[in-house]
Amino acid sequence: MEALRAPLIRGTSLEIKIRPKLPDFLQTVNLKYVKLGYHIVISHAMYLFMLPALLTIFAEVGRLSHHDVGELWRQLEFNLVSVLVTTGALVFGATLYFVTRPRPVYLVDYACYKPDDKNKISGSKFIEHSVKANVFTPENIEFQRKIVERSGLGNDTYLPPAVLTIPPSPNMMKARLEAEQVMFGALDELFEKTGVKPKDIEILVVNCSLFNPTPSLSAMIINHYKMRGNIQSINLAGMGCSAGIIAIDLAKDLLQVHPNSYAIVMSFENITLNWYVGNDRSKLVSNCIFRMGGAAMLLSNKRSVRRRSKFELVHTMRTHKGADTKCFNCVYQEEDSTGNLGVSLSRDLMSVAGDALKANITTLGPLVLPVSEQLIFFATLVGRKLFKMKLKPYIPDFTLAFDHFCIHAGGRAVLDEIEKNLNLTEWHMEPSRMTLYRFGNTSSSSPWYELAYSEAKGRVKRGDRVWQIAFGSGFKCNSAVWRALRTLKPPPRGPWTDCIDKLPVQVPTGSNLVAVT
Repeated sequence: MEALRAPLIRGTSLEIKIRPKLPDFLQTVNLKYVKLGYHIVISHAMYLFMLPALLTIFAEVGRLSHHDVGELWRQLEFNLVSVLVTTGALVFGATLYFVTRPRPVYLVDYACYKPDDKNKISGSKFIEHSVKANVFTPENIEFQRKIVERSGLGNDTYLPPAVLTIPPSPNMMKARLEAEQVMFGALDELFEKTGVKPKDIEILVVNCSLFNPTPSLSAMIINHYKMRGNIQSINLAGMGCSAGIIAIDLAKDLLQVHPNSYAIVMSFENITLNWYVGNDRSKLVSNCIFRMGGAAMLLSNKRSVRRRSKFELVHTMRTHKGADTKCFNCVYQEEDSTGNLGVSLSRDLMSVAGDALKANITTLGPLVLPVSEQLIFFATLVGRKLFKMKLKPYIPDFTLAFDHFCIHAGGRAVLDEIEKNLNLTEWHMEPSRMTLYRFGNTSSSSPWYELAYSEAKGRVKRGDRVWQIAFGSGFKCNSAVWRALRTLKPPPRGPWTDCIDKLPVQVPTGSNLVAVT
């Protein structure tokens, strides 16, 4: 035994072999879990501070005897007036709070329109139609081909019949037919899913930017479904891809002044009269990425529908920055001197989009971010501004505030920038990228296709928070926050039913774009 101990004492190679090696904690500790633990501690700090006080109170109450309780009651009898005044003030305050607080707004259900298979168009078929139209120059045919290849769209998107004909024949009559097809298709499914009758609808909000006929789109819906004569109907036009969230915000405001009501929001864009026949490249991009689609949502402030509703509206936020009304999703850089197509957003465009998103996040952040993230952000801001410390601006971790992100599928470049700037993962971006891949840019209705994707995947659990972000002209950046009221099972019928098991697939992004050039 002494012989064995000797080399251990002398620190020979035998000691190195026998002594256990300590783990490298810097390599084994996952810092995201450290951050998550910090978030949990800070979020429950109030309870942690209150726990000693509550334990002390319980201990004192447990020491009270019957004599002490009787003495306390006699003291209250001598101060009857004070007790009555205090009780009356509490009752009055509670009544005033419940009467004046905002009415909750519930999303009972929603329906995303899925066009017929005869309206499908692949990338190769799209280019074939562009060639046969005999209006585009060879250079612009090649330009469209590159956009289609790199846009993130798949081969199963949809276009209206007026565009699929050769040559395209967009006109007012066919535009109305497309509008009827999308609106009535989505609304029929919504009424069937919810069991609500058209006569029960008190509020109707329709948004469509580029098609504003007379009679109006809301009048078309009211006449088709024989809705009540005193319905509150509103048309929103010319507000771009972000108008869907504005329509939700408007319906929310109307539900605050119309108690015990149902409201329908219909969001879509008309592709027939949005089709461009010319050789201006900035306008040709819209032909390549905009596709047919729409969504109908049923909202209500009735407390009786809460149990069967899917979501409750938590916040809406509208942000307008600058006077530029260019659509974020449609402006791409031209080819450079080497002939390579730049598919990132232009500098001016990203400046406007970035300012709008930053203003939206700055306003919304304090309402939704956990205290832990707000403290880190405030500490970083104080260090940079007050103490002139060389610290990077802290980007809050929005994955601690939201479980699902529905970012407007305006184009690959938009999604790439949002993913990078908000530090989101591929899992968080998956609904947006798959919506762009399967349905293309459906304008203001795209956040609803994304929410339907998360639901079809069985990802939405009770209590989950969903952040819908919309970009577009008019109000540049709008967002809505929803909280799931129950765990949602994949629906037996929906826009993703026939393909959800095959998704996700690999699509062009900023990191893998070289592979498809």
